[in-house]
Amino acid sequence: MSSELSSIEEEYLEAIWHLEQRNKIAKTGDLSQRLKVTMGTASNMIDHLEHQGLLEHEHYRGVKLTEKGREAATAVVRRHRLGERFLVDILHLDWSRVHDAACKLEHGFSKEVTDSLDTTLGKPRTCPHGNPIPSETGEIVEEEAVALSELRPGDKASVSRVTEEGTELLQYLATLGLMPGARVVVEAKAPFNGPLMIKVGNASYPLSRDVASIILVEKT
Repeated sequence: MSSELSSIEEEYLEAIWHLEQRNKIAKTGDLSQRLKVTMGTASNMIDHLEHQGLLEHEHYRGVKLTEKGREAATAVVRRHRLGERFLVDILHLDWSRVHDAACKLEHGFSKEVTDSLDTTLGKPRTCPHGNPIPSETGEIVEEEAVALSELRPGDKASVSRVTEEGTELLQYLATLGLMPGARVVVEAKAPFNGPLMIKVGNASYPLSRDVASIILVEKT
């Protein structure tokens, strides 16, 4: 599937997939913002991908991937997350710096190379940020998790994954120790969408609701 699509088409399908994961549907405005393109450019590509049978456009609501589009998008996500594992596990790059490099690698991996990489890496279940790696057949197994922002004061949890992978954000989270596997305690939660006070190890930090919402945890 991926060899039939351009890298730009793959980027759009991958972006729509991510937006669907979070919001159930991808709005044109969110898509243009995520890909840093104009609304007009995003609309033109949406029309193009819809014509190819890769997505369905519901006017005034947004777009959803078709089965064909989801198959293609999931393959890109698989290549991307395996690329990140390769960069961290084999090349020993910092987890905060591999997302952009993996965005380039994901368009160059053939299925044969991808499957071989998966085997070489020991068939990892997640990327370095804790997000599940789709299987060869596109199956995604996600452990049950909730956003850190949903916890209440006194709740204890273990960080499962970080759903956004911007370099500066990941570097910031690393300074707080908020990486997959970290133990967290919510000490306080300000009203009116205010910040959370969290404890990681022996240190306490304030954390905005926006940042806490992209950190998924398993309550302990």
